Amino acid sequence: MTDNAIVTNRQARRDYAILGAIEAGIELRGTEVKSLRAKGANLKESFARIDKGEVFLYNFYISPYEFGNIHNVDPLRPRKLLLHKREILKLYTHNQVKGHTLIPLRVYFKRGFAKVELGLAKGKKLYDRREAIKRREARREMDRVLKSRKKSRN
Repeated sequence: MTDNAIVTNRQARRDYAILGAIEAGIELRGTEVKSLRAKGANLKESFARIDKGEVFLYNFYISPYEFGNIHNVDPLRPRKLLLHKREILKLYTHNQVKGHTLIPLRVYFKRGFAKVELGLAKGKKLYDRREAIKRREARREMDRVLKSRKKSRN
């Protein structure tokens, strides 16, 4: 799949263990679509919550459209996510487990519609993050050694 992401939440994969992901539509108003197309968005510190059978995205910043008018909306307003009822029920049951949360991973356009990839996540402890860094550095070091051996043979 080609990555046509408008904005990605890079800290999410560092701070959380992603257990599953689901695609949802975003209910946008006014000039928010134009702002998204201009890549004027930020997912940092954003999260989703299920309220009264509906899913809302909080702290998702969409900058006001620079050529907009007085009808620009609040950049940090809660935005409704569009999901089927069975998907919401599935997310609700998984989200009831202590320590689980809904985190937006990336926002992108698909066939002209704005979509958000919502991940069911469990927070990582500090030692888990350190362990992941150690594993990544060890893998890089092994790749470096293998690459240097290949060069020395030729």
